[in-house]
Amino acid sequence: MARVQFDLPEAFIYTTDVQVYLSHVNQAGHLDNAQLLTLLSEARARFFKWLGCTEFDVGDDASIVVGDLIAQYKSEGFHGDVLRVELVPQDFNKYGFDLVFKMSQADSGLEVARGKCGIVFVHVDTKRPTPRPVTFMSRLLAQAPGLTVA
Repeated sequence: MARVQFDLPEAFIYTTDVQVYLSHVNQAGHLDNAQLLTLLSEARARFFKWLGCTEFDVGDDASIVVGDLIAQYKSEGFHGDVLRVELVPQDFNKYGFDLVFKMSQADSGLEVARGKCGIVFVHVDTKRPTPRPVTFMSRLLAQAPGLTVA
């Protein structure tokens, strides 16, 4: 099987630190791949909070779901590590965007993983895809005025 290859953007707009707890470590003694996604989910929730909303209410009767995910593991993480998660939204479409991430050890800068989540806006009642909420986009552009949105 061919390895996933993923290039990172030049800049990120949001950064948060998350700690690797014992429950995130597998029997081999390093960060479990499924638990990496748990830490990414925490960082994603903090990103939406930074924008003044939640994943369950991004404005205009919309919430979000993760439609897909790509992750490329670069090195190991261990119990007690503090991982710096950097995020930037890219590749906007009518119903969402890709949330690109880079996860590195905070003290050494060693990259642990990179990738992106496909974020889809859905109507809170129908659970069907809905166009990008104006309220969300306004909040995003207020926090990151130089962000390119097509």
